Amino acid sequence: MQSDTLIPHLFRTEYSKLVSVLTRSFGIEHIEIAEDIASETFLIALNTWPYKGQPANPTAWLYTVAKNRIKNHFVRNRIFKTKISQKVRDEKIPDEIDIDFSANAIADSQLQMLFTVCHPSISTEAQICLALRILCGLGLAEIADALLSNKETVHKRLQRAREKLRSEQITLEILDSKVIKERLETVLQTIYLVFSEGYYSERNNSIVRKDLCIEALNLTYLLLGNELTNTHATNALLSLLCFQSSRLEARTSEDGNLILYDDQDRKLWDKEFIEKGFYYLQQASKWEITSPYYLEASIAYWHTVDNTNTAKWPSILKLYDALSSIHPSPIGALNRIWALSKVHGNAAAIQAAESLHLQTNHFYFVLLAELYTQIDSSLSVSYLKKALTLCKTDTEKKMIQEEIRKRTVSV
Repeated sequence: MQSDTLIPHLFRTEYSKLVSVLTRSFGIEHIEIAEDIASETFLIALNTWPYKGQPANPTAWLYTVAKNRIKNHFVRNRIFKTKISQKVRDEKIPDEIDIDFSANAIADSQLQMLFTVCHPSISTEAQICLALRILCGLGLAEIADALLSNKETVHKRLQRAREKLRSEQITLEILDSKVIKERLETVLQTIYLVFSEGYYSERNNSIVRKDLCIEALNLTYLLLGNELTNTHATNALLSLLCFQSSRLEARTSEDGNLILYDDQDRKLWDKEFIEKGFYYLQQASKWEITSPYYLEASIAYWHTVDNTNTAKWPSILKLYDALSSIHPSPIGALNRIWALSKVHGNAAAIQAAESLHLQTNHFYFVLLAELYTQIDSSLSVSYLKKALTLCKTDTEKKMIQEEIRKRTVSV
């Protein structure tokens, strides 16, 4: 892997590990310094590897450089040294910084960080911003898009959250049942947002960002590795992410164009992910509760079933009905309309769709265009043109423009 692709990849996988371990070692009050050191480490890699070549073990190289940056910080800032290095009893700078980057230490640090940034003293919005920034390495623009906000708002939330962590003297805690009960829902929501940003990115023209999907999967696996966070909702979320991940390779063409579900090559679907999705769905069913993630995972399961199965769309529609009753959302409502069209026909689906009044959502007009294809081709094209004005990504704009061209020719 070339440096221009390896370094961004490692930033996604190692940034959160560096920040979590450093913060665990020096205290949450120094989280910004940990972030700075982690960022400096990758900047050094960016300025070194393309010219001197990649190290034999890039990850170990990053950890070593991070330790050296900490040592440099001791030298530059004696106040910082005094505050955090009680283990260092004299003025001598240690030759080796005692930072544990073992696999167990990294996993424990990330898990503790995940629940610490979701502390109840911080607003839910700020919790999610902080988790996306620290544990997933997302930039301000990426977080803003994921939360349908703007960079300025995200920046302010991050600053307030960091200050709150300091002022409340919050520490990275050993997890217990009380902490998990208070914060797990926010943790899972954050992971789902990360995956969603990777599965469909409105900021990047590549539209599918597999690195974010992988990061979300890794964080969920991390939760399952602890018996206290191995819950119904966690298993259900991992099931959902596995089912969705099974179609990642089939969602885009070689030239980066989006391929819709009905047009995907099923041979490209990852059977191993589908099997894992079904396994974790079964695990989640052992609890006598039903979370939104469980319903969404069940819907995702049915999408892996062949269209010749007559139970497919009625089952999906029933699941969407159940989901809308406990967790209504615009996207869920639109997806339900598509299932409704498969069961009761386009006329019934059009009536239900028009009652939603989602005129600011380009998916709404794409759906109406599809439903009107066999009923009124001119109106179908008109809806596609409306969708085009609302669409944010070049990839989707190109797809919609091609559909307009095809349907205009046919008219």
